[in-house]
Amino acid sequence: MMIVPLQPIPAQVLYTMLKNQLTKLRVYQKPTAIFIDVYVNDVIIIGGVICQNKNRIVRSKYLGYIGDLAFFDTQGNSDPEWEGLGSRYLLGYFDEGEVETVGIT
Repeated sequence: MMIVPLQPIPAQVLYTMLKNQLTKLRVYQKPTAIFIDVYVNDVIIIGGVICQNKNRIVRSKYLGYIGDLAFFDTQGNSDPEWEGLGSRYLLGYFDEGEVETVGIT
């Protein structure tokens, strides 16, 4: 697992290289929850995904993304809130072999 660095702000965009994929992540707060859009080479592969604790974000192999992403609450079992991004709520990247072994749904 690799931790993707996030800031405790309500909206952010970051680029990171994950398994040789130039990945753009757009993380943003809406009134009900935090959501994420995932791009590869600036082409969206999945958007408007609600961010929940230990719940995979990409999920489907047919989208062509290698691996998956999920948030983890380091202090309990809550869904992420923007004030705790990067500290309490971590965004993890898992390659294909790790997805099956880390207990994310």
